[in-house]
Amino acid sequence: MYLTRAIEPTIRKIVKSFPVLLVTGPRQVGKTTLLKHLAEDGRTYVTLDDPLQRRLALEDPELFLERFEAPVIIDEIQYAPNLLPYIKMRVDRNSTKGGYWLTGSQMFHLMEGVSESLAGRVAVVRLLGLSQSEIEGRESSPFLPTKEHLSGARNEHQPKKLMEGFVAIYQGSLPVFFAEKDPPEVEQYYSSYVQTYLQRDIKDLSQIGDELSFLRFLTATAARTGQLLQYADLARDVGISQPTAKKWLSILVSSGIVALIEPWFTNSLSRMIKTPKLYFMDTGLAAYLTRWTSPGTLEAGAMAGAFFETFVVSEVIKSWYNAGKTSPVYYYRDKEKREIDLILDVDGCLYPLEIKKSAHPKKEDIKTFGVLGKAIVPVGSGGVICCATEYLPLDQQNSIIPWWLI
Repeated sequence: MYLTRAIEPTIRKIVKSFPVLLVTGPRQVGKTTLLKHLAEDGRTYVTLDDPLQRRLALEDPELFLERFEAPVIIDEIQYAPNLLPYIKMRVDRNSTKGGYWLTGSQMFHLMEGVSESLAGRVAVVRLLGLSQSEIEGRESSPFLPTKEHLSGARNEHQPKKLMEGFVAIYQGSLPVFFAEKDPPEVEQYYSSYVQTYLQRDIKDLSQIGDELSFLRFLTATAARTGQLLQYADLARDVGISQPTAKKWLSILVSSGIVALIEPWFTNSLSRMIKTPKLYFMDTGLAAYLTRWTSPGTLEAGAMAGAFFETFVVSEVIKSWYNAGKTSPVYYYRDKEKREIDLILDVDGCLYPLEIKKSAHPKKEDIKTFGVLGKAIVPVGSGGVICCATEYLPLDQQNSIIPWWLI
């Protein structure tokens, strides 16, 4: 069963303006399925996962592109980045829009070649796992904590209980759990996913020799979701050097497994912390790596708050990516440990948000919002995203926002 993706209108618009489309994102989030669904009759499909096709692309890229002429979908282009200059030459000879649709699961080798070879000719979109709106078949738009957005969402969304949220958190967002009549068992699937990811992508593309150390690194990173990134602590816990930790984390970020949220910064607030926060983009993968065995144990466990925050942040980011826009998310923390979990910086206005695994947020939860008044930037509406059952005002400018309204 095909699940409609929110990014479809964006892609349909893009391919009318650019000769090359590149869809990037982690393994198994539905990149190929999406493009095949959008492809018109007659568009060729070829995957560089096929060793024979990969060999041809690497050894004779000109012949490869003659054999698979546009319009074409080339899957897993990161395995043969040498194709990119040849695609550029063909695009320059024939300016047909939307001729080449590419997918790539790993951007850390790929993007340098894209920026050098296809500058001005390629549109890059990022696809993550399914959002809750996509799973439920609802329309989605970039999330903002405004009365207009939240009132409209309340009319479409069905209220949900806390444990329904943790079922979603534990299961994760990969389409395999929602598009099949008989979905796989969660733990078994993620075990296979990690093995494939290690052996097929990371090892092949980054020459990581010590798979066990990298698995420990993955686990240690998942255990830090929702926390400030400290390379020294991460490297020490895994038993690797800080440069190695930075390299491996850059791989996770570039492949869409992890997102780093930068602190919002202004010179008028000089005592701000400038360390990024780390979030896993698929909470199911993070739950598997940190050995939670059920939604109930996760909800009652010590990491429940961190996982709830991670889930909310990933849903907000997806809502912007699915509209083909850059995610405008930041956080605030200063040396007095005053913190704002999420700040959306949109059109020169700041929208502050706290994220609490609580059904009864209080005004005390938003007292840190006042520090933004010292910045010479307009501050819009905000609120507390939480486990409340109703969307209600908290004060004149801020609201209690149930998690299911994202």
